[in-house]
Amino acid sequence: MSIITEIETFDVRFPTSRDLDGSDAMNPDPDYSAAYLVIRTDAADGHEGHGFVFTIGRGNEVETAAINALRGHLLGAGVEALLEDMGATWKLLAHDSQLRWLGPEKGVMHMAIGAVVNALWDLKAKRAGLPLWELLAGMAPEEIVALVDFRYLTDALTPDEALAILRAAEPGREQRKAALRAEGYPAYTTTPGWLGYSDEKLSRLAKEAVADGFTQIKLKVGASLEDDIRRVRAARAAVGPDIKIAVDANQRWDVQEAIDWMAHLAPYDIAWIEEPTSPDDILGHSAIARAVAPIPVATGEHVQNRVVFKQMLQAGSLQVLQIDAARVAGVNENIAILLLAAKFGVRVCPHAGGVGLCEAVQHLSMFDYIAVSGTKENRTIEFVDHLHEHFVTPVDVHSGAYWPPSSPGAGNEMLRETLAAYSFPDGPVWKETH
Repeated sequence: MSIITEIETFDVRFPTSRDLDGSDAMNPDPDYSAAYLVIRTDAADGHEGHGFVFTIGRGNEVETAAINALRGHLLGAGVEALLEDMGATWKLLAHDSQLRWLGPEKGVMHMAIGAVVNALWDLKAKRAGLPLWELLAGMAPEEIVALVDFRYLTDALTPDEALAILRAAEPGREQRKAALRAEGYPAYTTTPGWLGYSDEKLSRLAKEAVADGFTQIKLKVGASLEDDIRRVRAARAAVGPDIKIAVDANQRWDVQEAIDWMAHLAPYDIAWIEEPTSPDDILGHSAIARAVAPIPVATGEHVQNRVVFKQMLQAGSLQVLQIDAARVAGVNENIAILLLAAKFGVRVCPHAGGVGLCEAVQHLSMFDYIAVSGTKENRTIEFVDHLHEHFVTPVDVHSGAYWPPSSPGAGNEMLRETLAAYSFPDGPVWKETH
């Protein structure tokens, strides 16, 4: 038996605002950041669990403090007991009677729980010698159902219904694994579309994306209608009629404003409108979805928990569900959301526009394909070509697809030299800027 001996946290920030990488209508100057933790044990194998919460700069120290608030549940705890029943471990953290008051099950504390849960899954996968997607996809349906907290969900999804979904997907698992390795998982790219880029840079990067095999790109919109029309027109001219163009307003609009704005962009054959209004406005999303159809509404990167996703699905508020690896409380809650999407027949196209999110969320989509939905049809994972060099197992994206990782773990682990160089405010990268 081994125990957890150390939890180390880091406030890691990258100065991406210098080149306006990641810029959008609501976040014009982001510094891609991670509240990061490492779980160490006394086991002879030396494996560590790594996890993080993605932020865009200021406030990252608050998220790091929230992770530290969970240390009491971990230090000295038996590793095998925690990892053997990850459903119970999730509830141990998410149901903390005092910490729940800060949510419950939303906000800074819930995201911190997600970082810890993801770090434990990273440790579990490393101990199993498997990438996370393959570890999850090899579980029996009953084991997967046991990971999910069904409280607040049973009016939309019961454990028996979840079990039926997973059992229906059991035949063909091995064939889908082989197909994933042979074909990859479809990707789209947001790299050309940051709002701070010039039209010339947008057009150049859009053409490069097509040459690299992407069949969809995404543009940030929402600050200026005149600019958006010009930029979408330029992108359409650059990529031609057969490449999909999605647009993302990053919560910028009121409901009627979103409807009116999209009427001007619709002639350019829009693949979806992402986050057209507040992520908490379930009925507003529903009204927008009805008004802008057949353009689908996509959302999820800021949806705070499985309960809001449930209600959005019940209300017809989204047609493209965008899970995020670091927004809700980790792998377990994202599995619940994938099962909800399967129940309602809604496609899942994850958000991955941030440091480490591509590395992490690919595992969830690959698990979904093999063990839940059984399909890649009309599904795609976002790809942003930023900061992958800072990870021990960076994503392999080429020919317009994610290729399944083979290294054990959940893909969360940053290089030690990165943690040292980009720690805020004392890392050398930040000392140079002061």
